[in-house]
Amino acid sequence: MTSTADDRRRLLTTAEGTSHHPFTPTDWALLLVPSVIWGASFLLIAEGLEAFEPGVVTWLRIVFGFSALAMIPAARRMPIDREDWPRVALVGVVWIAFPMTMFPLAEQWISSSVTGMLNGSMPLFSAAVASILLRRLPGRNQLIGLAVGFAGVVAISLPSLRGGSHTALGAGLVVLAMSSYGFATNLVVPLQQRYGTIPVIWRAQAVALVLTAPFGLVGLGGSRFQASSFAAVLVLGAVGTGYAFIAAGTLMGRVGATRGSVLAYLIPVVALVLGVVFRDETVAAISLVGLVLVLAGAFLCSRAGR
Repeated sequence: MTSTADDRRRLLTTAEGTSHHPFTPTDWALLLVPSVIWGASFLLIAEGLEAFEPGVVTWLRIVFGFSALAMIPAARRMPIDREDWPRVALVGVVWIAFPMTMFPLAEQWISSSVTGMLNGSMPLFSAAVASILLRRLPGRNQLIGLAVGFAGVVAISLPSLRGGSHTALGAGLVVLAMSSYGFATNLVVPLQQRYGTIPVIWRAQAVALVLTAPFGLVGLGGSRFQASSFAAVLVLGAVGTGYAFIAAGTLMGRVGATRGSVLAYLIPVVALVLGVVFRDETVAAISLVGLVLVLAGAFLCSRAGR
């Protein structure tokens, strides 16, 4: 479904993907690359927090991501119509500035593996927002998937709730970030189809860079330089906030927000394995049950097609 003039006048809008066929090898590559990179991002955030305050981690990763995309000529060559700038700015808020502020704050109180597992709920939020913006009620499988996935999010969060108010707050911040992603993955679809991924993401990062700068400056006083933490944030920014967004945005434009968001299926698995292997983190059995429920719910949502 292509965007109409009325659609372009609305701030919150989405579109169908350009392909409704089964995933091609290219689609699978676009799915696997960001899911693996973002699955590792929570470990990199945890390493960055060893020396930097949360605001510094957020701001630096956006700086490095913006700088990485700035080296690609396509980022600057494609102009964006003035009427679409508010949507690009909103993508900068809901896909970059807000969630990337939430993650390092959350990881002060919950582990990187739990943070990653909660990211498995992203397709649920994307599917819900798509249903609203496309004015089409979810199918039966999709409704069941949303219910199962929500139960999984609750199960993953239970150990944090038992850990006290701070750990419960950490889990809540991640869920807020996921709801923000639900809007972002839908908003980026028509923009990607009109302008391509790189020009849209680069300009959205510029907006996020400005918005998160005060948060970063406040955190400088409580931070110190440490080579390993700096290297972790450098990789987190250039690769995770830069190039992974190109793959993810391209996938969303090709297959739509609901199907494209299944890249989050692998994020919890990667985050869980890396958190256990490299940081000796423990995972409660109920969280593993919740992970299965989240993935099952997201899979059911993706099966409910047009």
